[in-house]
Amino acid sequence: QVQLVESGGGLVQAGDSLRLSCAASGRTFSSYDMGWFRQAPGKEREFVAVISWSGGRTAYADSVKGRFTISRDNAENTAYLQMNSLRPEDTAVYYCAADGPFRHRVGVNRDEYTYWGQGTQVTVSS
Repeated sequence: QVQLVESGGGLVQAGDSLRLSCAASGRTFSSYDMGWFRQAPGKEREFVAVISWSGGRTAYADSVKGRFTISRDNAENTAYLQMNSLRPEDTAVYYCAADGPFRHRVGVNRDEYTYWGQGTQVTVSS
């Protein structure tokens, strides 16, 4: 079992930055790929970014590439999403998720993820 708790969301202006954190319970965090997804009102939950269990592989949605950076600290059981140059269209509830253990490739589909956090709201005003 992996329990995930997101934090760091808030209300910011376009062009600002935020860093989201995802704190995981359990001693198996380092064996799970960690993904970030987001869901805007009336829309499907969509992939944002993923980092492999080792931290050696990452993938991003085209819409955030070059602006968002995913990272992890396995010693602290925490994954991060650094979001720069935020846009109003980034407004959504952001969820972290865990996929594993020890997957051979990083997943970009929400169905591949077993454990989910409760989400944190990010609102970007224009």
